[in-house]
Amino acid sequence: MARRIEIRQAARTIDVPDGRTILESALEEGFAYPHGCRSGRCGSCKSRLLSGEVGLLPHTRFSLTDDERAQGLILACRAQPLTDCAVAWLDEDEEQLDLPVRTFRTRVVAIDDATHDIRQIRLEIETGETVTFKAGQYAQVTFDGVPARDYSMANRPGRAQLEFHIRHVPGGATSEHIARSLKVGDEVTVRGPLGSSFLREQHTGPILSVAGGSGLAPIKSIVETALTSGLRRPIHLYFGARTERDLYLIEHFNLLASTYGNLTFTRPFQGQPIRTLPNRPSNGCDRERRQNLDGWRAYMAGPPAMIDASSIMLRELGLRAEDIHADVFFTPEKALI
Repeated sequence: MARRIEIRQAARTIDVPDGRTILESALEEGFAYPHGCRSGRCGSCKSRLLSGEVGLLPHTRFSLTDDERAQGLILACRAQPLTDCAVAWLDEDEEQLDLPVRTFRTRVVAIDDATHDIRQIRLEIETGETVTFKAGQYAQVTFDGVPARDYSMANRPGRAQLEFHIRHVPGGATSEHIARSLKVGDEVTVRGPLGSSFLREQHTGPILSVAGGSGLAPIKSIVETALTSGLRRPIHLYFGARTERDLYLIEHFNLLASTYGNLTFTRPFQGQPIRTLPNRPSNGCDRERRQNLDGWRAYMAGPPAMIDASSIMLRELGLRAEDIHADVFFTPEKALI
């Protein structure tokens, strides 16, 4: 049985079958509902339930607090309608998604090893056009004969090629294919852009970017786009990984930091959340700590544990939830909390 769901900003009503979420059905209909992780961790799809009832799948308290639930807020990615409903996503962001989702036929033009288990894949669109997207967004990528997967663009928008960083997950059908069988010339289908964890270019304050493992891909796109935008806002990039051999593009970002005086590049130790933050007071009262990141925007991408730990720390330092944009990287079998 399907429920009728009115999406207020889209001025459309969609059908959501039993067992599906509002976000899943909205994306299948092809319009840009704000979202990020699709797993109840980031809060990008936070919406107001205007009428009706929904059941909420498990989610983190960071993405939706008990107080917010009591006020009628839901997460579209975790909301399964129990009745016909009307919803509206929170419309507080000054930059809204307005890019159409399209499907492109591409071919592999380069394959490089970034680390022992991460490959850099470059794709070129067969028609010669470029994919319009916002730095930090991702696409649904389909390689021949294996399930489609979501991967973030690592290049800046407007480039002739699309760049993806794909980690080999042992036993994963798609990543096994990429690690062992993919070759230059193979045809690949790309559908996008998708995701709401993108660079807010109208924001002129400092940027804090945090990447873990192959989560460096969207952060690379965000940092490079911000650096070349002409604005001189401070940008702090933190890159961590499980071991030294999991780090990559270190020389690239060291070079960017030496070229652009407003970029600070920091490598935390293995597997650790951010240990120090820019201008974080070593002592002082809580009020000073809360004001420390006023006016900042944070962009994070990486494994769930890193995102959760970093989000808690940033909130403790006074960064507003709406100024934290997270892209959670998880394997399909670990999508649910």
